[in-house]
Parts: sequence; structure tokens; C-alpha cells
Amino acid sequence: MTWLKPVEIGQDAQATYNEFLRDLDARLSDPGTDRFELAAGVLSELMYGRSVEQLRADAPLAALNVDARNVTFEAEYYMATDTEAFTRVKPLLWLWKNADLTPVGQNPVLGIPLRRVLAGHVFRRVGRDFKCWQNVEFSVGYNMEVGNDVVVHRHVLLDDIGGIELHDNASISDYVNVYSHTHSVLDGPDVTLRRTVIGRGARVTYHSTVLAGSVISDDAMLATHALLRGDIPPHGIAMGVPARTTRFKVREPQEVHVDSRSFVRAADRKANPEFPDPTPNQTRLSDEQEQPRPLVTGQG
Repeated sequence: MTWLKPVEIGQDAQATYNEFLRDLDARLSDPGTDRFELAAGVLSELMYGRSVEQLRADAPLAALNVDARNVTFEAEYYMATDTEAFTRVKPLLWLWKNADLTPVGQNPVLGIPLRRVLAGHVFRRVGRDFKCWQNVEFSVGYNMEVGNDVVVHRHVLLDDIGGIELHDNASISDYVNVYSHTHSVLDGPDVTLRRTVIGRGARVTYHSTVLAGSVISDDAMLATHALLRGDIPPHGIAMGVPARTTRFKVREPQEVHVDSRSFVRAADRKANPEFPDPTPNQTRLSDEQEQPRPLVTGQG
């Protein structure tokens, strides 16, 4: 069930878009394809309206920057990044990121299916009818596991270096940040990777943040501007900073697949070999919080 209505464009335009998408998917599925050359060629056409060969002859600086071999991503500086896996997806992430800045990326009728094609060759797993709007960022992409009918809205950060699962019908609203790594408060280079899980039909709403290792259960919701550093039980609604579950949806009994109370979590992993051991507790309450409050008695 959706509140959206179908919108159609001219048949000739739709046929052109479909042919482009089929060709791109077929070329990406061919193990003999040079993904860097393919992505550079597509970006040259989308951004400059000419072939990459023409661009190299006429505008060499622009040509260098449509080719992902000549750029770096933040993730390439991470010790935890799998170099081989990232090299495989890097040109597609560069194509994804830059196509979003063109009229093609801003046009939902072409931009959304283009991202769906790219997701199929970037993510660890992606289900049917993945709908991703523009300007979504991933850290590595290859640690994304996405179910059926998942929607990710505009300007979302999915930091999947430690793994992110978005289960069937999950919805991620605009300007949400979802993390899967955490830093020690005393030693910034001491990084722990924690898989973050968002269950079936769960909603993470506008401008909220999900910290590493959190499990949002099926049909749960994180409220606008909330900061989650734990879990939400099935059908729960968590709000605030830090977020706490204060409401539950009124539902008929349903089968639950992701339940934070019993979910089997992936083991934490350390990202820096200089800090191989689990990070101990490194904080304490403030002096004011540690002092017992004085007993307040009534007057009279």
C-alpha cells in the first residue's frame, strides 16, 4: 500500500531510458567490462554531452575527473576498507555520486532506476524495487544489505564500513545518518566496527541519527531529530536525544523477524590493528551526577 500515484512520460523518452538502463546493466554484468572506462564514458556523456575520448582531447582536466582512477574516496584511507572489494565498486560509486548532480540524477523517472541498476552491482545484496532518491552517500557500498521495497530518501548518509542491513519495506527519510563504526573517546584511531540493523517496515524519520550497532526492530520508528544509541523493540517509537522508546503502535499481532530483544548480533570487529582489544569503558559520570541529591522535605 502506498500513498504515491503513478506518473508517466512520453513513450519515446521512456523507451530511450529503458534502452540506456538495459545496456548499462548488461555491460556491468559482463566480467570483461572495464568499469572505470565505462563509468568515465557515461559521466562524460551525462555531464559534458560528449564522449570521453573527445573530453580527453578538449578538456583534459575535466576528463581526468570523470575517471575514478584519478580521484580518491574517504574510505580508501580507512584501514578497514577491503582494497579489492572497493576497487570493484569505486567507479560505480563515482558514477552514482556525480550522476546525481546532473539532470539525469534529478529526474526520478530515470535517476531512481539508474541507482537501482548500480546498487545491483555495488551492494552485497539488494532486493526488488529498491527506491533511492538523489544525493545518498555510502562509505564503501559493498557492505550494504538491502531487502525488498526499501526506500532511501534524499541526502542520507549510510556509513556501511561495518555493515548495514535494511530489511524489507524499511524507509529512511531525508537527511538521516546511519553509522556502523565508532571511535574511542580517548583514542580516536581506536575504531570498532558494529553492524547496524533496521528491521522490516521500520521507519527512520527526518534528520535523525542511528549510531553503530543499533538494532531497530520490525515496524519500529525513530522520531525526527532523534539520536539512537541503542535499540528499539518491535512496534516501538523512540524519540529524543538520546532516544528512548516512549510509545508503541497499536497493532494486531504480527510475525516479527527482527526483534532487538532476541536478535543475534554480528560480533564487533576492530578496524585498527594497533588497537586489537575491545575498547573498555572510558567515561564516568560528572561529579554533579555522582553526588546523591539532598532529600527535599515539605514546608509547614
